[in-house]
Amino acid sequence: MFLRIPLAFALCGIAAFGAELPVRQVVLYKHGIGFFERAGSLGPGESARLDFKAAEMNDVLKSLTVTESGTGKISGLRYDSSIPLAQKLESYPFRIENGQPLSAVLDQLKGARVEMQFGTEKVAGAIVAARVVPGDKDRAEREQVTLLLDSGDLRVFDLAAAVAIRFTDARLQTQFRDYLGALATSRSKEKRSLYIDSTDAKGRDVQVSYIIPTPIWKSSYRLIFDNTATPTLEGWAIVDNTTGEDWTNVQLALVSGKPISFISALYEPRYVNRQTAELPEDASVEPTLHEGNTSEVDVLAAAPSAGLAMNGVVGGVIGGVPGGAAKFKELQQFSRAQRAPAPMAAQSVVVNAAAREIGELFEYRIPTAVTVKQNESAMLPFLQQKISSRKLVVYSDPTAVNPQNAAELTNTTGKTLDGGPITVYDAGSYAGEALVETVKMGDKRLITYAVDLGTRIATNVDSKGAVVREIHVQRGVMTTRTSYVETKTYTIRNVDAKSKTLIIEHPVRDLTLLSPKPKETASNVYRFEVALPPNSTEKLPVTEENLYSNTTTVSSMTPDVLLTYVQNKNLSDAARKQIQQIVDLKNQIAAADSQYRIVESRVNNLIRDQDRIRQNINSLNQVSGQQQLVQTYSGQLAKQETELAAMRDRQAALQTQSGALQATLDSDLQKMDF
Repeated sequence: MFLRIPLAFALCGIAAFGAELPVRQVVLYKHGIGFFERAGSLGPGESARLDFKAAEMNDVLKSLTVTESGTGKISGLRYDSSIPLAQKLESYPFRIENGQPLSAVLDQLKGARVEMQFGTEKVAGAIVAARVVPGDKDRAEREQVTLLLDSGDLRVFDLAAAVAIRFTDARLQTQFRDYLGALATSRSKEKRSLYIDSTDAKGRDVQVSYIIPTPIWKSSYRLIFDNTATPTLEGWAIVDNTTGEDWTNVQLALVSGKPISFISALYEPRYVNRQTAELPEDASVEPTLHEGNTSEVDVLAAAPSAGLAMNGVVGGVIGGVPGGAAKFKELQQFSRAQRAPAPMAAQSVVVNAAAREIGELFEYRIPTAVTVKQNESAMLPFLQQKISSRKLVVYSDPTAVNPQNAAELTNTTGKTLDGGPITVYDAGSYAGEALVETVKMGDKRLITYAVDLGTRIATNVDSKGAVVREIHVQRGVMTTRTSYVETKTYTIRNVDAKSKTLIIEHPVRDLTLLSPKPKETASNVYRFEVALPPNSTEKLPVTEENLYSNTTTVSSMTPDVLLTYVQNKNLSDAARKQIQQIVDLKNQIAAADSQYRIVESRVNNLIRDQDRIRQNINSLNQVSGQQQLVQTYSGQLAKQETELAAMRDRQAALQTQSGALQATLDSDLQKMDF
């Protein structure tokens, strides 16, 4: 038999609902968070309960602020812990398992005093034991409890006969209530409750603000070209309510911009591992192990412990990021300020949102109260104004043949235009679609929305060879700047019988633009504007130059290479004279070196010839009758000795000359400067 009877303590486990604080204001941002403001009244001693998803708690604890008015006081804030259910239930002296009979619960509480009511009879005593009595063929299974009554008697009671059971120990009664409350809370894995408590004195008016993760709001536009000179721009905001509760008659604001936001883990409990420290005299002496010449020493290194400061409740505010409370108070003040909506355009949309700057952000505030049911979305108009624009044709894809129909929008609305898709209507018909990023007041953007089949564009690239534009020499090091010129010619054919204005977007590269001057320059393109008369062909040549530098030492360059720089028309006369002087010195050194090699070759030939003659003389001296021939060889040898001495003198002179020329060259190289 399982638990079937009404129990007083079970009713105590039902959580009481707090006072309602409905949502009054919602501010949605573009970076994934929403600002919410709730307001309501708390009676004396009453608490307000706010329910959140578990994933929202970190942002709530970081940003929650409470503003109060009246004579009572807010006594504190509390919220459901994220401690696992099993860990919460460990401290209780009993367990209530799924399908567990009541007798099994009571049997865990031996000695506890209970009061039981059987009809009009009440009994009281201490629990001795409780059990399930198995049934048989004559009797069904039943539950029994044995009590030690105040009279000293032990009596057995059937639990099925009891109409009420009550623990007389208030502490045990509270434990049962808290245990059942923890079980009830755990059934909702996503929901977490936060309670705002007040004193028992008097009532309070409470205003609560916080941020939680929300879907970003999305914007879409309609650009309407009509018979007037200035088109109309309509803006619509798409918002999604995924909070799990209705937004009923809330003040809704939409903020364009992306303030910095992050998640700080404040909800999950944090634990710090502390070091273990003991007095040295309390430690026991360990035996020492002696092994040969190796001694073993145990060193206990104490690691520093880390500390963690947790944000808490201070003056009715749960702590968050520095300055967070002041910023949210500023938002609250913004919400209370009276704003006059901008004049409405005479179009199909009759609502225009009030817009204003908030620092670096921009806010659109819907002027009327908005209702969005939970898990529903809404589409709300926030802009309808004339905007400065002109129709263009834009060519930005070099692989395409046709340019695209476009519009140049100048933000003259006095408001920041949030980025989003634009649907273009022309003369009452759908004309195409475009995307635009956020446009600040006074800024300008191009949008392209269709292919212009009445204009064709072809391109041709012509390049010129490398030309040395600049030559500089300093202390024997030459630096040259070489130019590579490229011209890309756009040939445009307008086959329509109407004039057009073409914008050619030419990519910005690592080149210097020589001509023509662009109409404007973006971060990655030059924009050139070309007027296209009806049925006409136009050409636009774009000339760019690539300049690159090269450095080398003049001493390593041959005279022939240096002469090519002498002939460069960009070289000054003074520079040309310096290079020519270096060329002359290098030629003189080369001539001296050539003469030295000729003399050196003659010296080597004479030495080899003398060796041959000496060998012949030695051979002839051993043969009689050869004296005349020996004298002839001796005469040749003496003549060669005279020539050899002259050649050696010539070698020395050429070495001296070459050294002097090299010294002059080195000096002139160091003096070169142009």
